[in-house]
Amino acid sequence: MTVRFQSLKIITEKEILPAADYIFDGKTIQPANPDTIAENETLVDCKGLLGSRGWTDLRCLSGEPGQEYRETLESLSKALCQGGMTEAVLLPNSNPPIQSKSEVAYIKNHTQFLLPTFHIQAAVTKNFEGEELTEMLDLNHYGVKLFGEGLVSLAHSDRMMKALQYLQKFDGVLFDQSQDPMLALFGQMHEGIPSTMLGLKGIPDLAEAVAVQKNLEILRYTGGRLHFQAVSTLGALAHIRQAKKEGLAVTADMSIYQLLFTEEDLLGFDTNLKVMPPFRGKKQQEGLMEALVDGTIDALVSNHIPHELDAKNMEFDLAPFGMAGLPTFIPAVVTLAEKLGYPLLVEKLTNGPQTVLGNKGEIWDSLTVFDPSEEWLFDEKSKASLANNNPYINQTLKGKIKYLINKGKMEGINE
Repeated sequence: MTVRFQSLKIITEKEILPAADYIFDGKTIQPANPDTIAENETLVDCKGLLGSRGWTDLRCLSGEPGQEYRETLESLSKALCQGGMTEAVLLPNSNPPIQSKSEVAYIKNHTQFLLPTFHIQAAVTKNFEGEELTEMLDLNHYGVKLFGEGLVSLAHSDRMMKALQYLQKFDGVLFDQSQDPMLALFGQMHEGIPSTMLGLKGIPDLAEAVAVQKNLEILRYTGGRLHFQAVSTLGALAHIRQAKKEGLAVTADMSIYQLLFTEEDLLGFDTNLKVMPPFRGKKQQEGLMEALVDGTIDALVSNHIPHELDAKNMEFDLAPFGMAGLPTFIPAVVTLAEKLGYPLLVEKLTNGPQTVLGNKGEIWDSLTVFDPSEEWLFDEKSKASLANNNPYINQTLKGKIKYLINKGKMEGINE
């Protein structure tokens, strides 16, 4: 099936190109001659729409296997499509954890026919206990190159060092949401005036900054590739910025919702805004935006952590961390584009994450097309995810995905 996207404006990392026609021949996407249309082409009117290479999410969670009531792999696939993603890194924090070839085989078998391409992040230590290492070399034989503890920080310095050394044998990447667990112990939100007003135990910036600094020192000693996830503090950004200047193989991402909320939004005790890392202050938010611009931050992630309704329907200090960020990812991009522009944001969703994964992306075989002006009601009927933990539920949002292509698979196009 040949598809012609007519009058589509493509976003690159530098600019928004003038409207033009593009052809998908079943394998790749190429610029097309607008004056020559073949008889067998399916025409798609894209006036007013924007597009780019397919987007990649480096951080999302599925409840499957083991907690399918939170999110199945199929529902996660639908949520990724609703968020504009054609590729995604799957966190290992299922039950059982993704830590052996059995779980890897299960994930591959259950995702091979879904539109997004799933990259598996396997656990570094068994059951995330920070003690016994998983069989990383064996897992690599089954195609796994990404390792990390997912929602848990790899705080054990020796295990961090050993992991970085093992991963160099096959050019693997260690992912880590770095945070000192003792400095963050019992923390419920960012440590600041709002946490004091609410009477909640705060998590200081220091908990993240110290952990990032320590892990960078280990990286300097061992070599290897280290990717920091969900960075949220000025101290951590300063350490990562310096490490990049030194030429260390380090990359970083941040949750897109860190640019939309601050600690003051928690004054209403909305448990849907209880996330990890927590929302910080306005100063940190401005620093994160600067880090996007100067390249300290390589990618934006949804940090999609789904929960069922009952999990968040309790006292704030008892509710679990996490937000189901994928269904409202496009409206977030549209909102932020007013300040940051589409080229920068798209670069952090295409070239940036692909560089983290070690891909050059020379072949154009994926496409994300969205309408930046379409308004829609985000409610129980329209959300693709099984999860309910999103602060925008029952609100009218602007920005919607229209078409997706990934390695020959299509979404939104009448075949």
